[in-house]
Amino acid sequence: MPIDTPKRLPLPRIVLVVGVVSMLNDFASEMVIPLIPLLLVTVLAAGPVALGLIEGAAETLANLIKLWSGRRSDVFGQRRKPFILAGYLVSNLVRPLIAFSGHWLMVLTLRMTDRVGKGLRTAPRDALIADSVDDTNAGRAYGYTRALDHSGAVLGALAAAAVLHWGTDRLDIVIALSAIPGLVTVGLVAFAIHEPLRPAVAYTPQAPLQWSLLGPVMRRYLLVLGLFAFGRIPETFLLLRGHELGLEPVGLLLLWAGIHTLKAVVSEIVGRWASRTWRRPFILAGWVLYAVALLGLGLTHSVVNLVYWGLILACYYGLTEPTERALMRDLARPNEYGTAFGWYHMLMGLAALPGGLMLGGLWSLYGSRPAFLVSAVLAMACALFLWRAPITQK
Repeated sequence: MPIDTPKRLPLPRIVLVVGVVSMLNDFASEMVIPLIPLLLVTVLAAGPVALGLIEGAAETLANLIKLWSGRRSDVFGQRRKPFILAGYLVSNLVRPLIAFSGHWLMVLTLRMTDRVGKGLRTAPRDALIADSVDDTNAGRAYGYTRALDHSGAVLGALAAAAVLHWGTDRLDIVIALSAIPGLVTVGLVAFAIHEPLRPAVAYTPQAPLQWSLLGPVMRRYLLVLGLFAFGRIPETFLLLRGHELGLEPVGLLLLWAGIHTLKAVVSEIVGRWASRTWRRPFILAGWVLYAVALLGLGLTHSVVNLVYWGLILACYYGLTEPTERALMRDLARPNEYGTAFGWYHMLMGLAALPGGLMLGGLWSLYGSRPAFLVSAVLAMACALFLWRAPITQK
């Protein structure tokens, strides 16, 4: 069956600006995130359990806040910008302070505060995109913003690698320098995003927050996403494995940049092709590819194979990130986009903490192989569930 390609209408200006904001913020963020595993292992004498706790707790907190901020952006006359601005401001003020951490608990505290900012901005930002596009361009809009997001990650990782290679080998200095693109991000949100006024819409306050009153199709979709998130290994574990295999910090940053380059390319292509009919097949293909990549990572003991499977893993993100969000928009009502994306991100986050601790514990006790293999098995089980579940658009 041929793919029904979306009409090539220009994306709205506000979506274009949001994409650039995402790029700049990830420029700042990815100067820091790839260095956290190295900071924990080489400076703060912590390991996989601490990394799993930090990433799991941070993402859980962020995603709990996303439900509140998404819902408030619906109730607050569907005004999204105040939450988006506050979120970027908090993250970019706090994230560079990780450079001054003297204990992994301080990294945990700062990382969680950084994720508070992410929690404030993410659901309103996704809802703002949903407000601004029609059904045919939803996949393209999310593909565009995810592609720029990953492009920013490439720039951040390359900038950090350049500083480490030609400037200094001190991780704290590189992390502190992330404040520069971070402040530019906040300024762009404040002065370049002009959210249009919207007419008042009918709204039922209680319904979206009652799980039993969500539609059965949306509940099934959210549950299977949450199960997948529980078994998904934190990306930073790939860097930890690379460090175990002998990759130097610059090499790890270049690997991180390569992964995000592929994410950007695949996200843009998939966003253009992921029509309403093809949302779920792209998600299903991504989950199967994830399971295969994790199986390969669990069995490899060479840097070359680690790079190969890491790039395969990047294709999973490109296949699923725009399509998961576009399908979420398909299943939600227009006056509840913020709340719907809040549910989406919150359930993903609730699964992140126990999943991160479980996989980090397996790594500490038995090595990296069981952690990767368990994640692969859980991902394949979720793919089978998604394949059999009757999930269709509204």
